[in-house]
Amino acid sequence: MERVDKILNNNIYNQCMAGIEKAEEKREFCLHDTEHSLAVARIAYIINLEEKLGFDKECIYAMALLHDIGRCKEYEEGTPHHEAGSVIAADVLKNCGFSEEEIYEITSAISSHKQISDDVSNKELKYILYRADKLSRNCFECKMYDECYWDEEKKNQTITI
Repeated sequence: MERVDKILNNNIYNQCMAGIEKAEEKREFCLHDTEHSLAVARIAYIINLEEKLGFDKECIYAMALLHDIGRCKEYEEGTPHHEAGSVIAADVLKNCGFSEEEIYEITSAISSHKQISDDVSNKELKYILYRADKLSRNCFECKMYDECYWDEEKKNQTITI
């Protein structure tokens, strides 16, 4: 996955990830690191395969790696991460060889992954990202379970795909 490797070596990506890591040094709840993003990517790809949706593997991994990239701006300036993330992701994706159509699909998914609207089809990339992001958290083993702000029905009580 040549273009995904380019993301991992992209200066903008690495600067943002370093900023997120620094801002979350003392965070007790779920982190927004590469481990989380790769978990999202793997779950999204499983959904893609199981539901025979046909999305490109590199696009799924790129989307997942970049879905929380806007947290650097959220922590610095207060800009919602899904809004800032789609702008940052567009620059990174362009530098890493993704087409305009791929950039549009990926940034649309990123900009709407925080809350999905009722009219989104389960065949859309943004729906896969939303589901995979939520499923990536192992709430059932979290030390901060009782203090978490997620509603009980949102918390992952079991391993589910």
